[in-house]
Amino acid sequence: MTEQSIIEYLGTPIFGICLSIIVYLIGEWLFRVTNGFFLFQPLFVGMVLGIFVLWLMAHSLKVDVAWLYRHTYKPGGDLLFWFLTPATIAFAVPLYKRNDLIKRFWLEIILSLTIGLLIALYCIYLICKLFGIHDAGIASLLPQAATTAIAMPIAEAIGGNPAITAMACIVNAVIIYALATFLLKAFRLNEPISQGLSLGSAGHAVGSAKAIQLGSIPGSMASVAFVLISIVVDLVVPLFTNLLGISQ
Repeated sequence: MTEQSIIEYLGTPIFGICLSIIVYLIGEWLFRVTNGFFLFQPLFVGMVLGIFVLWLMAHSLKVDVAWLYRHTYKPGGDLLFWFLTPATIAFAVPLYKRNDLIKRFWLEIILSLTIGLLIALYCIYLICKLFGIHDAGIASLLPQAATTAIAMPIAEAIGGNPAITAMACIVNAVIIYALATFLLKAFRLNEPISQGLSLGSAGHAVGSAKAIQLGSIPGSMASVAFVLISIVVDLVVPLFTNLLGISQ
């Protein structure tokens, strides 16, 4: 099969949309039948299966994986990615419903998220330097504290690779989901507000889903953190990279 025929049959958005839905549904089924085993978190399974399917297709058709991705999956993937923005904005609804807590603890919330983010950014930078990761790789990993829809454009703006950023965001969220109970106990985060803020800021939407399982207050505060940390990342990460001289 020639490259032209591949584009003709698979180069429409339908392929990317169908592939995304199918691999996600497989992940959701695995997550359900394994009683919520963290490695089968649907978002993570969908990412791994999607990459494997594209690699298998490229190997079978003897074409480059990057070329296959751009000409077959990306048209439909971009359409799905567009919906991430309104989905992210929708998290403002629980934020509004618990605005009483925000009005009461707004200073503590903003300070804790900002200080926590600065510490996380510096730790990521040091670890990347320790392992000899180049500046483009560092720029790809720094925005991972935000949700994928916001982290990817930030990474691209500061010279990173959005694909690496998306993978980092998803893997990070899965790890937080898997270790949430252990981490909350280890750091003695027994207060519902602190539980919600920590899970929402560290685990994004997946962490917020875990916080909802703990109760209404942790779930609401996770949504607050999920939205606010993305805003803080958008403001702080470009300044941080400029300060360190790694922004391109």
